[in-house]
Amino acid sequence: MTIFPPDPDFEALRLELARLRAAQGWSYDELAARSGLARRTLIEIEQGRTIGTLKTWHALAHALSTPLDELFATLRNGHQPPEKPDN
Repeated sequence: MTIFPPDPDFEALRLELARLRAAQGWSYDELAARSGLARRTLIEIEQGRTIGTLKTWHALAHALSTPLDELFATLRNGHQPPEKPDN
């Protein structure tokens, strides 16, 4: 029997990006300059039009001084960890 994981919560991830950017008081232009990403890319991600690549999220986490694992933790909002099989 195949057990599929729940869908990642991309909405929570993009909202976390917007929250972190706002907490720094940064505009899209400021985050773009600090991350090396295009302003348009940031807007597309925050507005949910694209997800971005792992490289994109790595650059954002670095620019925001946020560990990547903490940023990605929002993807599993509401998820229960899988149960370990009985031996």
